[in-house]
Amino acid sequence: MSSNPVAETVASLMPRAQAELTELVAFKSVADFDQYPRSESEGAANWVADALRAEGFQDVALLDTPDGTQSVYGFLPGPEGAKTVLLYAHYDVQPPLNEAAWTTPPFELTERDGRWYGRGAADCKGGFIMHLLALRALKANGGVPVGVKVIVEGSEEQGTGGLERYAERHPELLTADTIVIGDVGNFRLGLPTVTSTLRGMTLVRVQIDTLEGNLHSGQFGGAAPDALGALIRVLDSLRAEDGSTTIDGLTGDARWEGLQYEDEAFRKDAKVLDGVELIGSGTVADRIWARPAVTVLGIDCPPVVGATPSVQAGARALVSLRVPPGVDAVEATKLLQAHLEARTPWGARVSTEQIGQGQPFRADTSSPAYTAMAEAMAVAYPGEEMQSAGQGGSIPLCNTLASLYPHAEILLIGLSEPKAQIHAVNESVSADELERLSVTEALFLQKYAAS
Repeated sequence: MSSNPVAETVASLMPRAQAELTELVAFKSVADFDQYPRSESEGAANWVADALRAEGFQDVALLDTPDGTQSVYGFLPGPEGAKTVLLYAHYDVQPPLNEAAWTTPPFELTERDGRWYGRGAADCKGGFIMHLLALRALKANGGVPVGVKVIVEGSEEQGTGGLERYAERHPELLTADTIVIGDVGNFRLGLPTVTSTLRGMTLVRVQIDTLEGNLHSGQFGGAAPDALGALIRVLDSLRAEDGSTTIDGLTGDARWEGLQYEDEAFRKDAKVLDGVELIGSGTVADRIWARPAVTVLGIDCPPVVGATPSVQAGARALVSLRVPPGVDAVEATKLLQAHLEARTPWGARVSTEQIGQGQPFRADTSSPAYTAMAEAMAVAYPGEEMQSAGQGGSIPLCNTLASLYPHAEILLIGLSEPKAQIHAVNESVSADELERLSVTEALFLQKYAAS
């Protein structure tokens, strides 16, 4: 990185950033209180609130959102007449999955080869640290030139919509000229990228029942309808032979124009086993950024260990559908539910329940804020130009904010480049990426204020 006062300040603050991220990662802030204590999420929320107060933020508050979690808000006034920028991150995290498979404990930030490992290090506790670094660097170099609002969500990973509903009921709270969502990542480590589209998502639980109770498979199997077998058939109907998502009435042939994702690069990033094919048709970018994608997240049925020779009376599954830009998530949910119900065989009883939903998002990349971001990235990443890519993941809040504040510009950046392995075992953040993106955000605020 070229010599720059802001960059030099951020570099000097990195040890402090590592210490703070260590403290924040230690909270097991999974917003599923059947799995993890509510006190862990509350502890993380209070840590974030204290950090904002220490930076001089006013009106710092823990917002009790309708889904039973807390989001943290604070406001840092800028110079008179200055623009206002809203910075977003979330402190809740995904469960660590198989803790035994982690090289180091998931809630203990551990440094290896320039990366800091821990659940939430990149997604998205590191995003909050990025915001802090940018603001501290500006304070040390002439001051923060804009008014800054910070909102740190407590249930983004659950998709339960707490902050969206809160914002709808208090629309004045998050008003801003520009919004920076710090919850995505560069397309490749070291390649500065803004995310211009997000797929939406819906979660549907499907329950199939066939019998009053389980039956002996030797005495009744072959004629008694097996609920688990029926569920397997239903789930299989969601995919074509090549693995493409096939939901009755839902179009799946859109194309992605722009930055492409080469097959071999994707195989490496996704750690696909040798000899195993990628699924779907079209380019990788088509499949993960422009088309719907269904995933079976879980099935309730007997585990192999301890299974008995029984015909199952009931079975259920949780199905995720990623919804591409241009498709309404509400309509996609209805189509998914109708498909599951129509494809259930043997007259089995079926019920579906939508338990989470978020709309897709498409940004306006021609706005002045994007120009300022491109200029900032050119300084923080010498020799590289800003790229625009899609994102297969969902941030439901984006569309809520776009709807509430139609004149606000929304930019998406962050630390979740492919090597970060977010949502997987051994999640990590690149210390170098955290440093560069913190510089980027600080320079962006300077350039945007002057635009």
